Amino acid sequence: MATRTAYSTRSPSRAEVDALPGATVIEFGTDWCGYCQGAQASIAKAFEPHAGVRHLKIEDGPGRPLGRSFKIKLWPTLIFMRDGVEVARVVRPTSATEIAQAFASL
Repeated sequence: MATRTAYSTRSPSRAEVDALPGATVIEFGTDWCGYCQGAQASIAKAFEPHAGVRHLKIEDGPGRPLGRSFKIKLWPTLIFMRDGVEVARVVRPTSATEIAQAFASL
């Protein structure tokens, strides 16, 4: 299954992310990552009732400062933020339920 929306190769700075108001989910991964591709259906299903939440899909990898600032080790990793502060994290989700539980933190 292909990724529905490509991961952006352009990423905001950590300062820009920390300054975002309201709820934001940052999804770190790559378009060629099998785990990322496999998680897309669960991610999409979990986002359905949260259409108003900002969702940033950021390509990660060596030399990518935003991912390093969040200490990303595995893909996909979803960082749930409220007013620039991390409130939850889901690493390699296998179900929409897992992601929905993190949404409850927002």
